[in-house]
Amino acid sequence: MRIWFKDDISLEQLNLLNKNNLGEHLGIVFTELGDNYIKATMPVDHRTQQPYGLLHGGASVALAETLGSIASAMVIDTGKNICVGLDINANHVRGVRSGFVTGIAKHVHIGSSTHVWEIKIYDEQEKLVCISRLTVSILAKR
Repeated sequence: MRIWFKDDISLEQLNLLNKNNLGEHLGIVFTELGDNYIKATMPVDHRTQQPYGLLHGGASVALAETLGSIASAMVIDTGKNICVGLDINANHVRGVRSGFVTGIAKHVHIGSSTHVWEIKIYDEQEKLVCISRLTVSILAKR
């Protein structure tokens, strides 16, 4: 079942949302848009590593929040509403030193005032690196 508000969303449009903000700085690129999920990649390099050379947990959370927030924005009528992050948590289960990670956001709940997204982040061997849950608040545009 397709969950997106508009039928004509492209990856090019999604990637334009990352221009001149944290998404661009971290190298986040949207790579796939399914009927009920969205995927993006992020490099593990000097921008996203912590001092031990591992993927920084905060970078994983930034990828998760980017995916979930953009997914929420694609579900609502952005002419009438906005969506803002309300709560996020993350469990970091595996370290990554290089390459790319891929995040996949899928909805857990889509209501009129809140959305809940589960975001799983995998390494290049498709091993789970991080699992996150994001709650988004849907507000009327002022």
